Amino acid sequence: MATIETHVSGSVLTIELNRPARLNALNAALLEELSEALSAAEDPAVRAVLLTGRGGAFSAGQDLQEAGVGGLDYQEHLGRYNRVVLQLRRLPKPVVAAVRGVAAGAGLALALACDLRVLGRDTRLITAFARIALVPDSGMTYTLPRTVGWGRAFELLALSPELSAEEAQRYGLANRVVDEERVFEEASALAARLAEGPTRVFGLIKHALDESARLGLEEVLELEAQLQKLAGEGADHEEGVRAFLEKRAPRFAGR
Repeated sequence: MATIETHVSGSVLTIELNRPARLNALNAALLEELSEALSAAEDPAVRAVLLTGRGGAFSAGQDLQEAGVGGLDYQEHLGRYNRVVLQLRRLPKPVVAAVRGVAAGAGLALALACDLRVLGRDTRLITAFARIALVPDSGMTYTLPRTVGWGRAFELLALSPELSAEEAQRYGLANRVVDEERVFEEASALAARLAEGPTRVFGLIKHALDESARLGLEEVLELEAQLQKLAGEGADHEEGVRAFLEKRAPRFAGR
């Protein structure tokens, strides 16, 4: 792949956006290759994914050189973004974003589609869309208000301020904030820890959280019961109970 680099360490698949000269701006080729990489993450040997960007930025968003002035059919082009966002959300494994430098526009949307985000202290987040008179896309109108609330989401989308890492953490957009040079190390450690956990259950948790956004209380209770039945039938649940009774750390196999 030309615009994506991947490698596996243990049970963690690292996917690195690889257009550093363009601040990892997103174009059609990168989105196609990112989709391929996320398909590879379905391998049962992969139990967590780490998404990051090479160089000094996570992603500056859509490559406007590709878009030009009126030269991009956005509805058609968004099909590529939408596929990637759905892959991130439907992947039944935890996805950690290591965010350095800047995450703007669709680049921020990708980070928000991940399950956890580690930011550098100097990192800046910008919704960016309104700055070029576009509506937010790539799932941002779904993920952002569910993270920060409706009023805050409208403010961030309409006024498009540049958020510091500390502000992002205060709003719930960052799970960890560390020194810039430690972002990848911290995110890798977090992904490795998750990869040792009950992977199948993590997938069920992701599904439950996404579904809870559109369901009423009675429907959520029913879904929880259904998913708990699935979890309770898993080998990891049996191992977790056994480990608890034997007063030792569990050894989850992800099943």
